[in-house]
Amino acid sequence: MAKFEFKKRYGQNFLQNETIANKIADSIAPTEKDLILEIGPGSGAITQRLKKYKSKIIAYEIDKDTEKFLKPLEDDNLEIIYEDFMTSDIKTKLKTIEYQNLYIIGNLPYYITTPILERIIDIGLNPTSLTIMVQKEVGERFLAKPKSREYGYMTVLLNYWFTLEKVIDVPRTQFYPVPNVDSMVIKLIQKQSKNINYDKFKEILKNSFQYKRKTINNNLKNYDTTKLSQILERHHASLQSRAEELDLDTFIDLTNNL
Repeated sequence: MAKFEFKKRYGQNFLQNETIANKIADSIAPTEKDLILEIGPGSGAITQRLKKYKSKIIAYEIDKDTEKFLKPLEDDNLEIIYEDFMTSDIKTKLKTIEYQNLYIIGNLPYYITTPILERIIDIGLNPTSLTIMVQKEVGERFLAKPKSREYGYMTVLLNYWFTLEKVIDVPRTQFYPVPNVDSMVIKLIQKQSKNINYDKFKEILKNSFQYKRKTINNNLKNYDTTKLSQILERHHASLQSRAEELDLDTFIDLTNNL
């Protein structure tokens, strides 16, 4: 591993702990009729464990230099695609594969964790579940509850689509090279989302959390104040509440009735 030239621009840190790699792979239970999509397989620590399911696997890896680790793992069920997950035409690729359920697993580059998750949602991949390694601080933000400092835009957005749970904490010492932060593995399980105007939902969320220390009255000042007040009162909140105090149901009500 020491001979590999790690590239800071890709945020590369390869997992070294076999127990943690096993736990990540064991977080899903696909069948041979399902598809696993792995983001950033790196040295293949998790990839090789996913092969036990006999499912079709496609893995997106941005760094062609990792081929020395991944090439030996390829077979009829595993395809490595050396492209940027953020720009690759994933939907067209998936149309060429017959599968029942989609499972996504990834050790996400921490600097683009949120854009990757938003892309998964926005292009409609509709995974049965996602198991992702993220910076611990980010994981805590995703898992946060209303009225906590960590609660924010992505917390609500992810909770609209998924039920979230922590799989395991991962100390920084379990990677090579050792990063500057600890990590966390979280699992996002698809749930039945409510039928709303999703673009409006995102707009209201972004506006509400734009200035976290300001009140909803200030952040949503371009909306009908009377309606806004009535909706908030239904959820035991007020115009003086901050976005971090409002739960998912409140934002759904705002979307449907503002």
